[in-house]
Amino acid sequence: MESRGYDPLEIGEVVRRFIVKRVGGRELRKYYRFRGGRWYGGIATADCVGCNLSCRFCWNWRVNTGLRSVGRFYTGEEVARRIISIARRRGYRQARISGGEPTLSMDNLIEVLETLNREEPRLLFILETNGIVLGARKEEACRLACFPNVHVRVSIKGTSPEEFHILTGAKPEAFELQLKALENLLDCGVSAHPSVMLSFSTHEGFERLLNLSLIHI
Repeated sequence: MESRGYDPLEIGEVVRRFIVKRVGGRELRKYYRFRGGRWYGGIATADCVGCNLSCRFCWNWRVNTGLRSVGRFYTGEEVARRIISIARRRGYRQARISGGEPTLSMDNLIEVLETLNREEPRLLFILETNGIVLGARKEEACRLACFPNVHVRVSIKGTSPEEFHILTGAKPEAFELQLKALENLLDCGVSAHPSVMLSFSTHEGFERLLNLSLIHI
């Protein structure tokens, strides 16, 4: 019988064993690079290690499959201060975590946001996420509501459960978690928008997704 794919929530727990550790009550996460970039008109970026999806188009697959050997552990405070340094040096007004899935280490992410909010509140933090964790655990989505400088970009993989399965290899029903993430975020009062991967989709598929999204949200 043909497999219908992996469970991204289960994969996320496995990945966490390699990319997260607790020291003195703080959650440290692996990051491998800090940089500026032209995206969003200029943004300071911390690139993290590890994801709970294996998208066929992923630009960072080498890092995310080298969990043991790539990157080193940072506190959220250390990450935020590196981001702030880049932003100040280059005159950026935006920041993000990229490369992997930031929500696999929510405590580390929250520490990043707390430090940014305290030390450089003018920075808009764009949370790029696949939405799997935030869709499965509303309480995690609601933790973001404390930060007025956060906007969430939920990256929707494909326009249907079948396209999601083809693009990520994950079980089709996990597609719904991405839409649920948007619902949870809006319910919690968190600024958010969807970003749909349409490169492998038809116009009809997009129309179906739009109608489905309206039902969910």
